[in-house]
Amino acid sequence: MAKSGKNKNVDRTDAEGRLIVATNRRAHFDYEIVDTWEAGIQLMGPEVKSLRDGRCNLGDAFGTVFRGEAWLEKMHISPYEPATRANPTDPQRRRKLLLHRSEIDRLDGRVHEKGLTLVPLVVYFRHGRAKVELALARGKHRHDKRETIKRREGDREARRAMRRHTR
Repeated sequence: MAKSGKNKNVDRTDAEGRLIVATNRRAHFDYEIVDTWEAGIQLMGPEVKSLRDGRCNLGDAFGTVFRGEAWLEKMHISPYEPATRANPTDPQRRRKLLLHRSEIDRLDGRVHEKGLTLVPLVVYFRHGRAKVELALARGKHRHDKRETIKRREGDREARRAMRRHTR
């Protein structure tokens, strides 16, 4: 049985031509997004192969600025089996984010404000390079989350009513 080179989970492209690998679906629910940045990720060869197979999880991931460099912590990239048998690596290791110096300085200043954190939203490929969309976010309180749920359910009901009306 021949294997195809592409994974069905990764064959998603958006309007900007990005090949989306993983999304952080809870980010918009748990955080209020203040601003976003696009950053490159410094990866090892087997990690790129795993990303191309769609084997990435952003569930617990967050960004930090340490000693003038931006890092992505706790992003889980499953090991690519054929390449990691000889020398296995930690799937949740720190990965360096590739940003301009001015962007890192701006992020560092904003992260030190009260209640702001760096959250990865999407991991994708653009022109063959692995990128991550980082969001500067503020955590939502429980009542904010309830409002989000109410708004979402209201929108859903309105769409249903419009569909029934147009039939």
